[in-house]
Amino acid sequence: MKAIELEKAFDPKAFEDRIYAVWKDAGAFTPRTDKHTGENPYVIVIPPPNVTGVLHLGHALNMTLQDIVIRFHRMRGERTLWVPGTDHAGIATQNVVERRLKAQGKSRRDLGRSRFVEAVWEVKAEHHALISRQLERMGASVDWDRERFTLDEGLSRAVREVFVSLYERDLLYKGNYLVNWCTSCGTALSDDEVDHEDTAGKLYHIRYPFAEGEGFLELATTRPETMLADTAVAVHPEDARYRDLVGKTLRLPLTDREIPLIADTYVEKDFGTGVVKITPAHDPNDWEVAKRHGLGAINLLTPDGRLGEAAPEKYRGLPVKAAREKVLEDLKAGGFYIKEADITHAVGHCYRCHTVIEPFLSEQWFVRMKPLAEKALASWQRGEIIFYPRKWENTYRHWLLHIRDWCISRQLWWGHRIPAWACASCGRLTVSREDLSVCPHCGCPEVAQDPDVLDTWFSSWLWPFSTLGWPEETGDLKAFYPTTALVTGYDIIFFWVARMIMAGLEFTDQTPFRDIYIHGLLRDKQGRKMSKSLGNGLDPLELVDEFGADALKFTLAFMCAQGQDILVDKESFKMGSKFANKIWNASRYILMNLEGRALVKDPALLPVDTWLYSRLNRAARIMEEALGSYRYNDAAQTAYEYFWNDFCDWYVEAAKRSMREGDDAERDRAATVLLDILAESLRLLHPLLPFVTEEIYQKLPNTEGLLITAPYPRYRQDRDAPETEDRFDCLRELVRAVRTLRSECTIPPDKKLRLQVRPAAQYAPFLEEHAALLAGLCGLSDGDGAAGLIFEHPDSFEKSPSGAPGVIGLVGRGFEAFVFIGEAADTAFLKQKFTKEIEKDRSFIASLQKKLSNESFVKNAPPELVEGERAKLETSRQRIEKLESYIRDMS
Repeated sequence: MKAIELEKAFDPKAFEDRIYAVWKDAGAFTPRTDKHTGENPYVIVIPPPNVTGVLHLGHALNMTLQDIVIRFHRMRGERTLWVPGTDHAGIATQNVVERRLKAQGKSRRDLGRSRFVEAVWEVKAEHHALISRQLERMGASVDWDRERFTLDEGLSRAVREVFVSLYERDLLYKGNYLVNWCTSCGTALSDDEVDHEDTAGKLYHIRYPFAEGEGFLELATTRPETMLADTAVAVHPEDARYRDLVGKTLRLPLTDREIPLIADTYVEKDFGTGVVKITPAHDPNDWEVAKRHGLGAINLLTPDGRLGEAAPEKYRGLPVKAAREKVLEDLKAGGFYIKEADITHAVGHCYRCHTVIEPFLSEQWFVRMKPLAEKALASWQRGEIIFYPRKWENTYRHWLLHIRDWCISRQLWWGHRIPAWACASCGRLTVSREDLSVCPHCGCPEVAQDPDVLDTWFSSWLWPFSTLGWPEETGDLKAFYPTTALVTGYDIIFFWVARMIMAGLEFTDQTPFRDIYIHGLLRDKQGRKMSKSLGNGLDPLELVDEFGADALKFTLAFMCAQGQDILVDKESFKMGSKFANKIWNASRYILMNLEGRALVKDPALLPVDTWLYSRLNRAARIMEEALGSYRYNDAAQTAYEYFWNDFCDWYVEAAKRSMREGDDAERDRAATVLLDILAESLRLLHPLLPFVTEEIYQKLPNTEGLLITAPYPRYRQDRDAPETEDRFDCLRELVRAVRTLRSECTIPPDKKLRLQVRPAAQYAPFLEEHAALLAGLCGLSDGDGAAGLIFEHPDSFEKSPSGAPGVIGLVGRGFEAFVFIGEAADTAFLKQKFTKEIEKDRSFIASLQKKLSNESFVKNAPPELVEGERAKLETSRQRIEKLESYIRDMS
C-alpha cells in the first residue's frame, strides 16, 4: 500500500459541503427498500420551523438530536425516514410582512388581501431558502424529496378534510364567546398562546352606592376602566355581612345604569372585602358567573383596543391606558375612589408580539377538546406513548384533564382560510370540502367565505400523517405511519405534542408516534434563556463556520442530559472541535504510516488487540442502549472516552511499537488490525460526527461505499474479553500512577525513570509479556530492552527497594511499584516542594472546615454546592496523605 495523506491541519470547511452533496446525490437520505431488517421502519417528522427567519441555536439542538438517532437507525439497516418541512406560522409571518409595510408607510389594507398574501409568499420563499441551507450546513440527513409545507396543496386538503369532519362529528362549533384578544395582532389567541408574566400593577378600591337609600359596597379592581361594562356585583352566598343585601341594586359609577347584587360561590369571602365586580365580556371567570345567573355581556372594547360604542360617549375612542386614567380621574371627582395599592399580579401577553391580552367577547370557531382529550389520555394510560424523560407524563396528564375548548379562528389573512360560507339570501352557514359559488340550500349565488383563517397549530397537529399523504391512502402513509419518534422542546407540549396525539387518534385511530423525547432549553452560562433582547444568542452557522458542523453537533449531544436545560457559551464548542481534531490527527497518523504495508487476511490478534476489540464492543453496547432510550449525553461521552482514551491514548500508542519495531509480517498484521479497528470506530462515531468520519472513511484502503449507509457496530458476545480487560486495566493503572508521579515531581517526559514492580500473581505473566509496552508508556530508561523495568517475584521480596532513599512507592490494583525518583530529580528540592504544597492544602482545608461548620451555609446553600465543598475537603486530605508518604519514602 501507499501512504495516504490527510491534510496536516484539520479544516472542516474543506470537505463538509462536498460530503453533504455526495450524500444527497447518492440518495443516502432516502429510505431503502432493499436494505432493512424487521418490519418496523424508523420514522421522524421534523418539528417544522417557522418560515419567519433563520434557525437559532435551539433549532440546531433539536435538529442535531434528530439527526443522531436517524443516522444510528439508518446504519442499523432499518428503513429510516426523516421528513423535512416548514410551518407557515400565521401570526409570526404576517407580522414580518406588516412590519415591512409599516416601514414604507403602508398597511395590509392598502395592498388588499390578494396582493398581501402574495407578498407573504415572497417572504416565505426567502426564508425557506435560508432555512434549507442552514439544515444542509448542519448536516441534517432529511429526505428532501419528501419535503412539505403546512400551506402546500396536500396539507391544505388535509386541513379542510379535518375541519369539515370535526364539524360533521359535532366537535366544531361557532359562537360568541370570551376569547384572548391581541389588540396589536388583531386576532384571537388560544389559551396556550398566552404567556402569563408577573407584572407590577395597582389595585384600586371603589365605592358602588346602592340605588335606593344610603350606603355603598367597597370592591377592588386592577382594571377600573372595565367597570363601564359591569353587569352585576357579587358576594359569597354564605357571607353573613351581605346575606340580607343580595337582590338589591347598585348604581354603577360614571354611568346611568343600575346593576344587581348577586350571590355566587365563585367569590372568596375571606379575600379583601368579599365583594367583586362582574364584567362578563372582559373576564373569563365573570363570563362563567354570568352564564349561571343569566346576566348580559357588554363588549366595551373595539378590536384595536379602544373603548367602543358601549362606553359612555366621553370615553369612546380612548386606548385602554388613557381610558383608565380618565376613569380614575372621574371616580375621584365623583367621590367613588377610595384608595389604591401597589401589587404584582400575573398578566397575559401575546406569545408573539408581547402585547397585553384583553379578554374579548367575539364570534369565533372552537374545537370541542374534551372528547379528543379523553382518547389521548386513555392512549397514554395504555402505554401506547412513552415520554423521555417520564416526568413530562404528569404535565401531559394534567393538561388533558383540565383542557378547555380550542379557539381555532384567527383574524388574519395568511393561513388556511376557514371553509365556511354564509348565504346573503337565506342566511344559512355551510361548511364544505369544496369551494362554493352558490348556496346549496337556496341556490343563491351570493355566498361569502368566512374571512378568518385557522390557527397555525390546526395544520401542525396533523403533521405526522398529513406529510405522508393523508387523507389519501398513499404508499408512504402505509409504509411509514405511524411514525416512531418525536423530538421536541418542552415549551410546546401543549401547543403541539398533545394535539398531534389527539388528531392521530381521531383521524387514523392510531397514536402518531410511540417515543416522545422532550429536551431541555438552551441557556447561557448564567442560566438565562437565550434571546435577542439579552444579546446572548448564538448563531449556529457562525459556530459551524468557526468550529465545524461536527463540533456543533457533538458538543450539543455531549451536554444534552435528559430532563435538564443546557448551559452553553461559544467557548463550549471548543470541546467538540478538539474531539473532531483528535479523530483527524489519529487517523492521519495511521494513514501516513501505511507505506509498503499489505493487508493480511484473518490476522492474528495480540492481547492488546483483543482488549481494544472488547472495549469497542462495550462502547457499541452502551451506545446502542443510550441512543435507543435517547440518552444523548451518555452516547457522546461513551464515544469520547472510547476513542480518545482507549483507542488513541492506549491502543494507538501500543500499535506504534509493532509498526516501528516489528518485522514486515508483524507490521502488515498490525496495520491490518489497526485499519479494521479504525474503520469500525468511525462507524461507531458517525451519528455524532458525520462529516469528519465520512471524509476519513473514504480514504481508508479497507472500506467500500459510503459510511452513512455502512453497518453500525453491534454488540457481539464473542468479542467480550473480561479477563484481558482486567489484565490491561492493571497495566493502565500502573502507567497512570507513574505518569502522575512524574507530573507531581515535575520530571520532564524526556527524562527516563527506573521502575521496580511487584505484581500480584494473576497479573505477573501479562505485565511481563508487555514489559516493552509498559516501559515505553511510562518513559523508562532504555538500556538493554526494558532494563529500566524490573519485576520482583515472590522469591525475591528481600530485594525490594522499599525504604531506600530516593525511592517512592506506588500501590494500585494488582501491583506495588517503586520509582527511583532520586535518579531523575533532586529529592531535597522535592521534599521542600511537597512540604509547601501540604501547608497550602492545610490552609485550604481550614477554610473549608470553617465554611462547613457554618450551620447557615450548610442549611441554606444548594445541596450540590455543599456536597462539592465536602468533596474538595476529602480530596485535599487524601492529597496531604499522599504527599506525606512521598516525603517519607524519599527520606
